Amino acid sequence: MKQFLILPLLCVFTSSLHAQKAGKQKKLIHLTDAAVITKDIVFKETSEGELKLHFFMPPKADVGTAVQKPCVVFFFGGGWKSGSYLQFVPQAEYLASRGIVAASADYRILSIHKTLPDKAVEDAKSAIRWVRGHADELGIDPNKIIAAGGSAGGHLAACTALVSAYDAATDNKNVSSKPNAMVLFNPAMNIATLFKERATSGTPGITLEMAEAITPNTFLSKDTPPAIFFFGSEDKLKLGADEYRQKALALGLRAEMWVAAGQGHGFFNKEPWLQVTARQMDVFLTSLGYLGGEPTLKLPAEAPALKKE
Repeated sequence: MKQFLILPLLCVFTSSLHAQKAGKQKKLIHLTDAAVITKDIVFKETSEGELKLHFFMPPKADVGTAVQKPCVVFFFGGGWKSGSYLQFVPQAEYLASRGIVAASADYRILSIHKTLPDKAVEDAKSAIRWVRGHADELGIDPNKIIAAGGSAGGHLAACTALVSAYDAATDNKNVSSKPNAMVLFNPAMNIATLFKERATSGTPGITLEMAEAITPNTFLSKDTPPAIFFFGSEDKLKLGADEYRQKALALGLRAEMWVAAGQGHGFFNKEPWLQVTARQMDVFLTSLGYLGGEPTLKLPAEAPALKKE
């Protein structure tokens, strides 16, 4: 639809699990053999339907004890139009096996809910607030919450940390929607610039005002949480992340950039880049004190390397 021409590169990149569920014969990818615990919880009721957090808990998780664990919330990609929480099941399972409570979130999208990106941003912020507000019962450390995602989902993860607009009326505003760290797979960070470059005049739906309100790069401050970015060198959306990183470094913020040579948008969804990026994500979270020890994920033989910029 025309209102989404600003981000034509944000395609649907679902996991092999999603593809298999759709009846396609593709290999199911697991990054761990651990028997993680799964459960779904409705975190929000909207006029377009209920939204769930799909949890992956550490094996034999002792939920509700004094031992609080970090929590990561993943947001899927799909240009705010389509996609599924199943995209990040491999990464969620792996982090759960390492001791982090992982969740993959639903949010409203055009193809199902007939909504625009403002509702997706609202839902992402609601998801982080819900997790922090229920930290005690889930055994989560409310000061160690990670927002993560790919493509449009990476944009939403960044919005939870940076965008002040679009809070749900039903959210408890006394609970912060800002995560403590971000893991961002080829996110769109300069929405307003993309809108001006690609949208036609009179396009229905998304407006310049909305695009400006959901542009993470505009709102960096000294309390923006640390972030890691993964991009293919051929991905045009990297320009927005480069802009973000320049601003972040000027503010003394941590903003790592890891690049896959010769790769395009969504490269992290396929092997061996799925394993390579997941392992680097582990290293990043370990450096923040959210994980301990060495990554348990073993890379395929002769796996390519990411380049740090």
